[in-house]
Amino acid sequence: MLGIELTPEHPVARVGGLAASAEDAGFDTVFVSHHYNNRDEFVALADIARRTDSVRLGPGITNPYESHPVTLASRAATIDEYADGRGVYGIGPGDRSTLGNLGYDHDDALRRVLETMQVSRRLWDGDRVDHDGTFEAADAGLNYEARRLPIYVGAQGPHMTRMAAKHADGVLYNGAHPRDIEWAGDRVREGLAERPDDSVVSNSPSHQTGIDGEFDFAAYASVSLATTEEAAREAARPPVAFIASGAPAPVLDRHGLDEDLTAEIGAAIAAGEFESAFGLVTEEMIDAFCLAGTPESTRDQFEAILSEADSLVMGSPLGPDLDEAIELMGELATGLDL
Repeated sequence: MLGIELTPEHPVARVGGLAASAEDAGFDTVFVSHHYNNRDEFVALADIARRTDSVRLGPGITNPYESHPVTLASRAATIDEYADGRGVYGIGPGDRSTLGNLGYDHDDALRRVLETMQVSRRLWDGDRVDHDGTFEAADAGLNYEARRLPIYVGAQGPHMTRMAAKHADGVLYNGAHPRDIEWAGDRVREGLAERPDDSVVSNSPSHQTGIDGEFDFAAYASVSLATTEEAAREAARPPVAFIASGAPAPVLDRHGLDEDLTAEIGAAIAAGEFESAFGLVTEEMIDAFCLAGTPESTRDQFEAILSEADSLVMGSPLGPDLDEAIELMGELATGLDL
């Protein structure tokens, strides 16, 4: 898979146009990210479905806190139906700093994601569902025929990464540094070693899982490409702030980053003080959490990541000029082993 993440901080029509450009540039999958303070990702996905022909598309990721998991399963199935079977379903615990604004915490994140995945599959199979766990459902069902979508779990910590490898069709591992991808690969192998023989469930004819039983380890990497290093790195500050503020302690330790400083960044984001948060991002954080530079300066890093990961999703910010960045990414990807 060669995927791209589009962020609906831009108007829906702009996001749809970028997706069409990404399809022309050779991307085969488009994910749309979700934060409550951006535009609605499912509206953006509907526009992408309308304006593209072949790319797979889906939330990347949506979280099962703000919306009930049964509702999310129906939304994902609706997008899949509207896109003639091109849907994928990316779920994860969501961004801690923004979810805190809505009164949610992550104490039960792994269980909630796993239960969401299990309930979604039953709903897509046409079952009526009773569930009493991290959320409740009583005789819930869909009043239309749906398809089992391939499910990707957004992960960064060890437990969520292992759980994804054990139960999902793929993982969207939030990492852009070869050291992190290598570490995640070990966690994926641990999860796959515990995977039930009958756990691959997607039936998409265009998706590698569910046909040959292969789990898809996708590096979901923050990327910022430009014709100059300086412009690319400056554009990386906003997404790096969000990534750093939500990074688990082992990830911060792996890169020698100050946990107190990342907590300060998270507090600024939660307070809506975004410029302050972005200004606290260090060069070391950019090196750890974003592939930022020119296509030439980042090629070795991309190749190192793909020596471990199966797939690549190029994520926000993409670059200071989105149209130029998509073109540069497409040119870079032609030389990568995907």
